[in-house]
Amino acid sequence: MAGKYFGTDGIRGKANTFPMTAEVAMKVGMAAGLSFQRGSHRHRVVLGKDTRLSGYMIENAMVAGLTAAGMDVFLLGPIPTPAVAMLARSLRADMGVMISASHNPYFDNGIKLFGPDGYKLSDAIEGNIEAMLEESVEMTLAESDALGRAKRIDGVHDRYIEFAKRTLPKSMSLSGLRVVVDCANGAAYKVAPEALWELGAEVFPINVEPNGFNINQECGSTHPAGLSKKVHEVRADIGIALDGDADRVVIVDENGEVIDGDQIMALVAESWLQSGRLAGGGVVATVMSNLGLERFLSGLDLELHRTKVGDRYVVEHMRAHGLNVGGEQSGHIVLSDFSTTGDGLVSALQVLACVKRQGKPVSEVAKKFEPVPQLLKNVRFSGGKPLDQAPVKAAIEEARDRLGKSGRLVIRPSGTEPLIRVMAEGDDPGLVRQVVDDLVDVISEARSAA
Repeated sequence: MAGKYFGTDGIRGKANTFPMTAEVAMKVGMAAGLSFQRGSHRHRVVLGKDTRLSGYMIENAMVAGLTAAGMDVFLLGPIPTPAVAMLARSLRADMGVMISASHNPYFDNGIKLFGPDGYKLSDAIEGNIEAMLEESVEMTLAESDALGRAKRIDGVHDRYIEFAKRTLPKSMSLSGLRVVVDCANGAAYKVAPEALWELGAEVFPINVEPNGFNINQECGSTHPAGLSKKVHEVRADIGIALDGDADRVVIVDENGEVIDGDQIMALVAESWLQSGRLAGGGVVATVMSNLGLERFLSGLDLELHRTKVGDRYVVEHMRAHGLNVGGEQSGHIVLSDFSTTGDGLVSALQVLACVKRQGKPVSEVAKKFEPVPQLLKNVRFSGGKPLDQAPVKAAIEEARDRLGKSGRLVIRPSGTEPLIRVMAEGDDPGLVRQVVDDLVDVISEARSAA
């Protein structure tokens, strides 16, 4: 769903600009707080954030709205998104809130909502909350003596670290591994290095000095060049790059080569298939995952299920069809035996476990297939619907014909930014580039005309 407020991953936008204003955040707190009240008990919500400057503003506005709805708020401070999902369940909260714009720059922010089961909200629930934002809810807010309280709680980092460590066998140690971890100056800047160190690794943390402005700035999972350089510098066995809220991960091998989410899913699926853990006979990914992943899984007699972009759609499909491995090429990896949402640290630990078991370099362990040539380009637009214009539709059909059955074409508006994403893949890299370039030109002309 892409509504006035909600996109593919909650509400997101430039801080202090609609919809990411203090006013909207307070209203979201009120509407969500009212939506998740069940029974007469004291209702509680866990509220985490990443390290953006605007997190202070959004956090306080959310607290005002939630307490006005009669919810007690447990403030977690900077902590990964998957930790919020886990703590919502662990602390028996009625809902969870994460204030983060994930991999976006510091000047953006967002609100992600979780139910008491730790799962992101369905389109229907988001639709109900969005409808409430357009209404006056003052008459249904808490009475004066039933207002909520807010307090910061200690020990949440330790809870999450222990949770992450327990996803590995008790006998598993990472001793002997030299690990560089890039925390993107984001929410995992404390917990990720600590968890790796407690598991026995020699840890070299980078980008662990957040200042409110440097989150994701030329670092983390979307900018792994600095991680590759550090891996070379310290002669590490592996590099781990998280994003701003640590629900994504990409890996860098000992040669500095990047291993994306598709390769990680392939590795985990093969490992879990061999150990008898893989459920459902396949993996869930999105339309953006590489055709090479699909071919690799087919060679293992496994099926690749594709969904629209957004990790919550991946999770919904996993739940509906009984699969326990899914994710996105970008590094959102969902291992539902452990987590209800993407968890960068837990996914990285599964890769490390495979490396330890096999005793081989990461480049041999984690590169499971040769990706089919794939190219993604973005076209920025400020309004209108250029994809609905006749010349664009005709160009898209022509592009599909040119790629034929050995290629794929995916064109979609971004759910988090004013962009149209144009992606093509196929065995002929020259054809792929020409197809994408031609479509970008046509869409750009349509945008200008609009």
